[in-house]
Amino acid sequence: MKITKDMTIGEIIRMDMSKAEILMNFGMGCVGCPSAQGETIEEAAMVHGIDLNALLEALNK
Repeated sequence: MKITKDMTIGEIIRMDMSKAEILMNFGMGCVGCPSAQGETIEEAAMVHGIDLNALLEALNK
């Protein structure tokens, strides 16, 4: 399944736990906190100053 910008962090981690490490490598150290679980990848990238396209590319490899 392709990961898209409108998917939540919680959805992605439930789909594949190994994606948490990729998120943390991009500077999202709080992937397990309750508020992050409902945040979309796009929202999280914006809040953390992360290049959304680079993040999506890494998550979809």
